[in-house]
Amino acid sequence: MKQIKLRAVFMRGGTSKAVMFRQSDLPPDRALWDPIFLGVIGSPDPNGRQLDGMGGGLSSLSKVCVIGPSSRADADVDYTFAQVSLRQAAVDYSGNCGNMSSAVAPFAVDEGMVAVNGSEAIVRIHNTNTGKIIVARFAMDGGLAAVDGEFVLPGVAGSGAPVLLDFLDPGGAGTGRLLPTGKALDELEVAGAGIIEASMIDAASPCVFVSAQALGMTGVEMPAELETNRELLARMEAIRVAASLRMGIASTRQEAARKPSIPKVAMVTGPKEARTLAGEIFHPAQMDLTVRMLSQEQPHRAVPLTGAMCLAVAAQIPGSLVHALARSPRSADDSVRIAQPSGLTVVGALVRRQNGEYRAEQATVYRTARRLMEGTVYVRASVLGDAAPHR
Repeated sequence: MKQIKLRAVFMRGGTSKAVMFRQSDLPPDRALWDPIFLGVIGSPDPNGRQLDGMGGGLSSLSKVCVIGPSSRADADVDYTFAQVSLRQAAVDYSGNCGNMSSAVAPFAVDEGMVAVNGSEAIVRIHNTNTGKIIVARFAMDGGLAAVDGEFVLPGVAGSGAPVLLDFLDPGGAGTGRLLPTGKALDELEVAGAGIIEASMIDAASPCVFVSAQALGMTGVEMPAELETNRELLARMEAIRVAASLRMGIASTRQEAARKPSIPKVAMVTGPKEARTLAGEIFHPAQMDLTVRMLSQEQPHRAVPLTGAMCLAVAAQIPGSLVHALARSPRSADDSVRIAQPSGLTVVGALVRRQNGEYRAEQATVYRTARRLMEGTVYVRASVLGDAAPHR
């Protein structure tokens, strides 16, 4: 059986990479998207390497983005994010990727999907996964999204043109509520681990935060060290599953296991001297928080952007574990400096208390993005079975 050819672009967005599709180049029947995305990325792969596809064997490199005409009057484009599992035949649409969000508007502009006049582009993106609006701003260069610039993004070599992202009203992106349980701090009953304090926050993406010290860790361990600690990884996954049930994301443990991307799980500690992957030493005065975050049971080299935004919002909510551990901000409008293995991530988070409840009004970050390759991607026609064309 022949292979199917699909027009595609390969892009880096922030500290992630993804295959980018125009929605019009995919089948109208979305039931066919999963087998196509799995085939394109190279999953499932029991070895976790994805050698038979475009994936790179890490959750941050196992992604697909689909961009099409906006279904909303207040946006320029629709953007659907797909997280492809490494080892399972599963595609998760339950959350967004903040890093790849930075590539969406440059893709849309360079593809001619959004017209821009002048030296700056402002593109309103409707993320269909969360129903939220993201406003992207970036410089133009010769009619295309600018690439060269002086902005240095931790975890990415060199520098590039900054992409400013405003995530509007990010609270409740996955569960409908900023505080899914109604509380900033809960006690979770974790299978095989007993009771542990946790803050379950949903801003940009649902996350569960626990203290590194409660897990017997320092909070500044490197990803390679965490990867070999199978007992810790199993405990973190058990915490994630327990939080998924409490947050209403899943109704059974089996369902929670089928949604490995949310909630993201992280261990947090306060400002602490730490070494980066590049060997740089960060001192406590340079940071407000330290985090080690996992998804799909893999420690991240660079904290996922939606996770960083959720962490920054949580730091602004009194009573949360994150707020208790973080350096006290000078004002509610202060950016939060998050130390993570690749360096320092700075997130602006605006949180207000209204009618007795906290509301996240906006989260703001800078990223860089770059088109790496464009052309045709191939997928085995056999993955579509009877629906495959040209049999």
